[in-house]
Amino acid sequence: MLPRALSLSQRHMSHTIITQIIEQVNELPDDLQQQVLTFIASLRQEHLQTPSNAWDVLETLTGTVEAPADWSAEHDHYLYGTPKRQETDT
Repeated sequence: MLPRALSLSQRHMSHTIITQIIEQVNELPDDLQQQVLTFIASLRQEHLQTPSNAWDVLETLTGTVEAPADWSAEHDHYLYGTPKRQETDT
């Protein structure tokens, strides 16, 4: 069901897209239709978990990177190929 806040042209566009999706999915075998349904459910879940403020957005972008132990000191070497500033004990 479409939200009432949509304009007439937006509802028409949404209806057109929905119709195209249904036509395409109807042509798929059952197992692929199930995959489409699973994909749509995951998209919906991601949409519902959209961050609500800037801190939430930043938190989704944070993480760790697999890198050599001297990455922070020697990032120019790893990014641009410049000579290392310090020799490591290897």
